[in-house]
Amino acid sequence: MLRHADVPVKNNETTSNACILRGVQRSRKPALSLPKEICGGFCALWILFLASPLLVQAQFQPPTNEELKMTSDPKAPGAAAVYLYREEITDDVDHFHSFYARIKVLTEKGKQLATISVPYVPGADKVTKIEGRTIHPDGTVIPLTVKPDDLLAYKTKGLQMNALVFSLPSVEVGSILEYSFRYSGDTFAPTWWIQQPYFVHKAHYSFYPNLSGIMGGLLYTARIGSSEIVVKDKKGYFTLDIADVPPQPDEDWMLPINALLWRVEFYYSLFNSSKAFWDKSGQRWASSVLDFTNPSGHLKNAVAQIVAPTDTDEQKAAKIYAAVQKLENTRFTRAKSAAERKKDKLKNINKAEDVWKQQSGSDDDIALLYVALARAAGLKVWPMRVVDRSRALFDSTYLSTFQLDDYIVIVELGGKEIYLDPGQKMCPFGSLHWKHTLASGLRLVEKGAVIATTPANSFKQAVVQRIGDLYVNTDGSVRGTVRFVMTGPDALHWRQLALENDADAVKKLFEESIRDEVPDGVQASFDHLMALEDYETNLIAIVNVSGNLGTVTGKHFFLPGLFFQSHAKHPFVAQDKRITPIDLHYSKMEQDHFTYHLPPGYAVESAPQTSDVTWSNYAMLRIHSAVNDGSVDVDRLFAYGFTLLEPNGYNSLHDFSQKVAVADQQQLVLTHAAATKGN
Repeated sequence: MLRHADVPVKNNETTSNACILRGVQRSRKPALSLPKEICGGFCALWILFLASPLLVQAQFQPPTNEELKMTSDPKAPGAAAVYLYREEITDDVDHFHSFYARIKVLTEKGKQLATISVPYVPGADKVTKIEGRTIHPDGTVIPLTVKPDDLLAYKTKGLQMNALVFSLPSVEVGSILEYSFRYSGDTFAPTWWIQQPYFVHKAHYSFYPNLSGIMGGLLYTARIGSSEIVVKDKKGYFTLDIADVPPQPDEDWMLPINALLWRVEFYYSLFNSSKAFWDKSGQRWASSVLDFTNPSGHLKNAVAQIVAPTDTDEQKAAKIYAAVQKLENTRFTRAKSAAERKKDKLKNINKAEDVWKQQSGSDDDIALLYVALARAAGLKVWPMRVVDRSRALFDSTYLSTFQLDDYIVIVELGGKEIYLDPGQKMCPFGSLHWKHTLASGLRLVEKGAVIATTPANSFKQAVVQRIGDLYVNTDGSVRGTVRFVMTGPDALHWRQLALENDADAVKKLFEESIRDEVPDGVQASFDHLMALEDYETNLIAIVNVSGNLGTVTGKHFFLPGLFFQSHAKHPFVAQDKRITPIDLHYSKMEQDHFTYHLPPGYAVESAPQTSDVTWSNYAMLRIHSAVNDGSVDVDRLFAYGFTLLEPNGYNSLHDFSQKVAVADQQQLVLTHAAATKGN
């Protein structure tokens, strides 16, 4: 019997340090907040170049003979490039950053590092002293003489960001790239991102904080996978010197990258401990959220129209959930501008009743409205604010509530806590979007707020059934249909995509999602979705398949026994070792049932053998086939019963995956009846 085996992730290479410097609080400009949709790409550049860099502008260094002659790096086998040296320093007294790097290009791919982009905010920031040069393997130096291009990187009504882009000249394999720049403007406590896409031989970081008039202190959290530590000298400089930094991890099914990268985060805070911060923040949040979700008379009247006095608590909870799901969720449409709201005479949302009156709100607004309506109905209900697990993991040592993303809801029914996701359009009652499972944050309890973690899903709640009906012809061609019956995360994924895209876009996306799983020579054409609007039922996708499936050699006819597995990739087979935890997003189950209708005159010589591969408590595979008169049925059940797995469990996963890969390559072999009689 397969059961859950979710393992809490523990990063044994993480160290946390706190430095408290007393003073009087001074006013500071708040950090920029970029929209979520651009933070994955452009925000990384902003953090790298503007939230770090130099106290004294580094001087270009003459290359050594070893550096010039280097064609590969034994410390980074196969690397396209390596950092010979990096330096970043922040001065919060004189308000500037500077950055310096020396890079050795080892392959053609490494030449892409010759183009550098420096983001900045026009009018507030100033990038100066951009210098660079390329050094060829023979020692020839080609200086940077072209001014950088000033390009618009991002613009909204309230924010514009540009980027100075320059490319170092005459770059070839074997070159050393060297460049530096200085940035002046309002500075903030930096984040040092220690790991880079490429191996770093040596790096130096320095931060000179401005403690004038601070009330509270300066904190930092260090996550460094080595023995190096941040040092504070007598002059107040915080420094880190580190060597042999491995490149940032790049493995299949990783945790969010910013949960893995080595880094040091500085921040000014009024609190000197994690417990003190979260206790106080929890109190403030609890007071605010209780005020927002106060069940006003207007909401009590609304609830009276939604539920009946004779309804059970579960019926009340489900009816209220259905009611808020019908509202316009601007997370999946578009939030109206201030001008549009004024024209439509819409007020700002200050209370949950405002959301109900307008029949519209953000995902968080709708989640909190559910809390208010449930409170009005007399239910025991609590909001919870969690980190989006597709983006990051909650870090209690980082004293900021800005890391929390989304609201979910917990309701007590029959003495059991049920987790709900009313802010996620099309999410069934009693379920969470996968990004909110095993997610931590603040939750309300009877006496305030506490840090908590949501439960994992069951693999039985995340099922994809693929039911194929295939007609095979004597020339090896095939035609038929495959029905995808989805429940849980996959159904939610496609329903939400359908909210944000037209039918043609959904068709294209679905076909792309299965393209790599379809056997060579076979085309899959998406036809339509069934039960798209009824999120409480299974979602069904109909796909037509056609093309050449079989191979005829003499008297034999070979077909893939497992239709979708004949071309499947097994991510945990090729890789022998693992350095990061595995994150499958959610535990899941696949159930395949394929019927092959045989061509006239052919009989079955061999069919896929019964297979039962089990990794106790974690995963299983079962294959069974049955030969009928004129057809063959092949069934396959595959399940992962875990979501997160530590690297030390990878060997077992690797062994299991190898056995699965072998079982999935079984064939269905047919023989022409005439040939059989002739023998």
